[in-house]
Amino acid sequence: MIHNLGARLSDAPFVELIWNSRSEGSGSFMSAAFGNLEMVVTEQEGRITFSIHGPFTRAFPAPVPEDAEFLGIAFKLGTFMPNLPPSQLIDKGVSLPEAAGKSFWLQGSAWQFPNFENADTFVERLVRYGLLAYDPIVQAALQGQQTDLSERSIQRRFRRITGMAPGALYQIERARRAMQLLQQGVSILDTVEQAGYYDQPHLTRSLKYLMGQTPAQIAANMSNE
Repeated sequence: MIHNLGARLSDAPFVELIWNSRSEGSGSFMSAAFGNLEMVVTEQEGRITFSIHGPFTRAFPAPVPEDAEFLGIAFKLGTFMPNLPPSQLIDKGVSLPEAAGKSFWLQGSAWQFPNFENADTFVERLVRYGLLAYDPIVQAALQGQQTDLSERSIQRRFRRITGMAPGALYQIERARRAMQLLQQGVSILDTVEQAGYYDQPHLTRSLKYLMGQTPAQIAANMSNE
C-alpha cells in the first residue's frame, strides 16, 4: 500500500509537481503512461537511490519497494536533460551511481539528494549548470500552434526532446485528460465528447492500454472513495 504524504506546485522552472509518498509492506500497482520527465529519490532501510524516468508509452504493473519513502519531481512537458538521450528512458528508467555521503554522481560531479523542502533549489541548480533544459516546441506541437519551423523540423525536434512522435504523446495526454474528467464525476459518454474520442469503445481501448483501467473501473474507484 502507498500512502501519499503530500504534493505541491513549485516556483522552480519547468516543474509540474513535487510529491512525497511512503509504502507500507510490498506489492505492486498499475503505473499509467505519461510523457513527462520525472526524477525519484527512494529511501529504503537507510539506503538512498536517485533515478530518472519517462516517458512511458503504456500502462504497466510496477513493483512497490517494501517500507520505503519516495520523493518525486515531475517536470512539465518539453523538459529534458541534454546529456541524457530520451531513448535511454523510454519505458524504463536509469539509476545514478551513489557517491560518498548522502549524494549521487551526475555528469562527473557529486550532488546532494534533494528532499521535499529543497527540491526547488535542486532543480534551479540543474538548470544553472545546463543539466536541465526546456523547449516550448513540445507544447506548441501538442496544441497545434503555428511556428516558423517546417513540419519535418518539428517532428525531428520533438523526437529529440521526448523520444516520441507528437501523435503518440498527444494520445497519452488525451487519455490523462479523460481520466481526470471521469475522476471529477463526468459521465463516460460526456467524457467521450469532451476528450475527443470517436465513441465509447475507442475511449475504453485507449484508457485500458494507456492508463491501465477501463472508464467504468475509474468511475467505480472514485465512487468507492
